[in-house]
Amino acid sequence: MHLYGTQAVNEKGHLTIGGVDTTELAATYGTPQFVYDLALFRERARGFVDTFEKAGVKAQVAYASKAFSSVAIYQVAAQEGLSVDVVSGGELYTALKAGFPSAKIHFHGNNKSLEELHQAFDSKIGCIVIDNFYEIEQLKELATVKQQKMDVLIRVTPGVEAHTHDFITTGQADSKFGFDLSNGQADEAFQQLYQHDFLQLKGMHCHIGSQIFETEAFSLAAQKVVAKMAEWEKTTGFKATVLNLGGGFGIRYTEEDAPLEPAVYVDDMIQAVKKEAAAHEVALPEIWIEPGRSLVGDAGTTLYTIGSSKVVPDVRNYIAIDGGMSDNIRPALYDAKYEGVLANKMNEKADMVYTIAGKLCESGDKIIEDLKLPKAEAHDLLATFCTGAYGYAMASNYNRMPRPAVVFVENGQHQLVVKRETMEDLVKLDLPFTLGE
Repeated sequence: MHLYGTQAVNEKGHLTIGGVDTTELAATYGTPQFVYDLALFRERARGFVDTFEKAGVKAQVAYASKAFSSVAIYQVAAQEGLSVDVVSGGELYTALKAGFPSAKIHFHGNNKSLEELHQAFDSKIGCIVIDNFYEIEQLKELATVKQQKMDVLIRVTPGVEAHTHDFITTGQADSKFGFDLSNGQADEAFQQLYQHDFLQLKGMHCHIGSQIFETEAFSLAAQKVVAKMAEWEKTTGFKATVLNLGGGFGIRYTEEDAPLEPAVYVDDMIQAVKKEAAAHEVALPEIWIEPGRSLVGDAGTTLYTIGSSKVVPDVRNYIAIDGGMSDNIRPALYDAKYEGVLANKMNEKADMVYTIAGKLCESGDKIIEDLKLPKAEAHDLLATFCTGAYGYAMASNYNRMPRPAVVFVENGQHQLVVKRETMEDLVKLDLPFTLGE
C-alpha cells in the first residue's frame, strides 16, 4: 500500500491525513469530499522554489491553478512565495478575491476575451502570455487606448512531443496553442511585438505536455527556444530576459508511474538552459515554470461512502459510491488510473477485487477497475488517492449532482474551504418558463 504525504493509519485502523481521521472528516463534512494535505503542497512548492534559490538562478515558480482553483489555495500559494498562472477571467477574479499579489499573476489562454484582457490590465497583473495574432491585435489596441504598459511573453510550440496522452500533449506542431517555432509564425509575432510602445516583450513560453516523467523533453525544448532567442538578439539586438518552460511534471497515480522529485526537474532545466545560453553566447534568462498537478495532485484525496453492490458471476464485482464522473471525469475522459483503499478498514486484508462504479447515469462512470480491497459493505468509506488535480476543477452538475465539499488539513486541524453545493444552489440560476403569458 502506497501512502502519500502525511497519510498514515491510526490505532483504530483508519486512514488519517494531516493527523486527522478521515472518518471524522466524513462525519463532519459529508461525502463526496476532497481532502487536501497542505503539508504535501508546501513540501512540493518548496522543492521547486528552493532548488532555484540554492542554484542562485533568478526564477518564478507559478502555480498552474487550472489544476485546482479556490480562494484558499491561492492564499496558501501566496504564503509559499509562488506566482500563479490563470487561464480565465474566473480564475483571475478568484485569485484577486484571495488577495493574491496581482504583479505575480500570469494570464494564459488561446482565446482570451476582450473583457478578460480589460480585467488583466485593470488589475495590473504581471504578465500576459500571448497565444495568437488575434490576441496581439487586441492587446495593441487595448494598451494604446489605456496608455498602459504590460509585460508579455510569446507562447511557442517548439515541436517537442512529451511522452504523454494525446489529449494533454501541447508542445508539438499540431496544437491549438501558441505560435509555431519552425514555420515563421513565432518570428512574425516577434516582429509585431518588438519595440512596441506599451507591450513589453520579455521572452518566450512553451509547454510540452502533462504527466511527464523525464527531463530530456524539457532540455530539447530549452535548446530550441534559446536558439531562437539568440537568433533574435543577433538580428535585432533584442535581449530576452524570461524563458518560461511551462509545467507538466508527473505524479504517481499508480505503481506504474515513476515521477521525479521537483529538485531533479529544476536542476536539469537549469543545466540545460545554462548550456544553451553559453553555447549561443546570450545572457542566462530568468527561468519560469508552472507546476500544477505536481503541487496539488497527490495532495488531494476524495472520500466517498459506499452504497449498493452488484455481483456479475464470473465477470466482476461492482460497488457503487455516492459520487463518480461528476467529481472525477478523468477516468472517462483520459482512461486515467487511480488507487484507493477502504479508509475505515486499513488493517484488514485486501482479498476482494472490485470495480468502483459511480452513481451517474452512464455505463462508463467507473472510477477504478479491479481494485483490491477488504470485503466492502454499505456505509464503508472509500478513499481515492491523487485526485487533487482536475477533480474538483473539472467537476460538473451532470445528473444535477451538487459539487462536493473541499477541506484542507494540516497539523491535526481541518477547515472547510469550499462548501458543498446544496439543492438550492442547483436551481439558483434557473428561471421559470414565461413565454406566451
